[in-house]
Amino acid sequence: MRILADLAGLLIIVVILWDVFETIVLPRRVTRRVRLTRGLYRATWRPWRAIAHGIGNNKRREKFLSFYGPLSLLMLLTVWAWSVVFAMAMIQWSIGSNVSALNTPASFLQDLYFSGTTFFTLGLGDIMPIDPAARAATVVEASLGLGLLALVIGYFPVLYQAFSRREAAISMLDARAGTPPTAGELLRRHREGDGMSVLDQLLQDWERWSADLLESHLSYPALCFFRSQHDNQSWLASLTTVLDTCSLVIVGIDGVPKWQAQLTFKMARHAVVDIAQIFNTSPLKKDGSRMSEQDLSRLRAMLAGSNVALRDEPEANAALSELRLMYEPYISVLSNYLMMPLPGWLPAAKASDNWQTSAWEVSRRASEQPIRKCMRAAGSTAKAVSRAE
Repeated sequence: MRILADLAGLLIIVVILWDVFETIVLPRRVTRRVRLTRGLYRATWRPWRAIAHGIGNNKRREKFLSFYGPLSLLMLLTVWAWSVVFAMAMIQWSIGSNVSALNTPASFLQDLYFSGTTFFTLGLGDIMPIDPAARAATVVEASLGLGLLALVIGYFPVLYQAFSRREAAISMLDARAGTPPTAGELLRRHREGDGMSVLDQLLQDWERWSADLLESHLSYPALCFFRSQHDNQSWLASLTTVLDTCSLVIVGIDGVPKWQAQLTFKMARHAVVDIAQIFNTSPLKKDGSRMSEQDLSRLRAMLAGSNVALRDEPEANAALSELRLMYEPYISVLSNYLMMPLPGWLPAAKASDNWQTSAWEVSRRASEQPIRKCMRAAGSTAKAVSRAE
């Protein structure tokens, strides 16, 4: 029995250390499906999504979903730590519980307590190993605790730096493509601001952003669950807008070269396809719901009103459909899985950018609205009295 406990403890430690190595140290995607981290995320994300589906208010739902990313990291670290503690307690028990304690009989609970104080390097001194095997196990466990702590200290800054780089570009897209961002609004604003000449530079920046997204999110998939600061923004919506814009430019817009759009499209499409493979999510069949024929006609009319000439031949429509088919199934399945809404091709009516509004201004306008009504009523009464006189 004790031999089996010893083997089970060693197996748990090997599984945990290998999982830590693949999750934190190894800078590439792990294709093996049977993993502790993958199992934990699947087991916790599904009920989290189910609860989120039951929240009717959009802001509350987004706030609830935003907690999952950071909490999942804490959960993962907790599982790693206590799994090692439990495994080392099994090993201590298997070698005979050779520890001394004041007025406490030997038991597995005592070994578990001793393992916990050793792993977290508390060093209380109330329990001590008394033979070479127990002392060796104690030294090994203390080393594992310090090593895991060092990895975590190095892991969190890298993770949040990648998150900050991702969000900085998303925030800059707000003034360029509206909120939520759309390809039609991005092209319209660049034409009206005489910025079509710098559209190439923008697409080049987003080519780099897509490459950085690909590398960081494949190495650290937990970043996919981290949501943006604003409820109407997300990394998936921004990536979709860039792909939509590149598709329109590739189809043909007068005065805009296609080369950089093709490069950015390839990089962005590579990112969305590989990220979809992380969660083993099959691409959805394209149903055309993101842009109907009427939406395409409205998009052409809006762009034409801003002097953006989009090709209108049947060949252009077919080419646009083929381009959409290359990425829309993947962004749709990611949208469903991560509960991140996708943007349309046209801006919403009476939509305001995030830089134009704030919670303070909304509350101030709400408080000032009754005062403005009273002032209007008083002004109307004064005018009526003056007319009567």
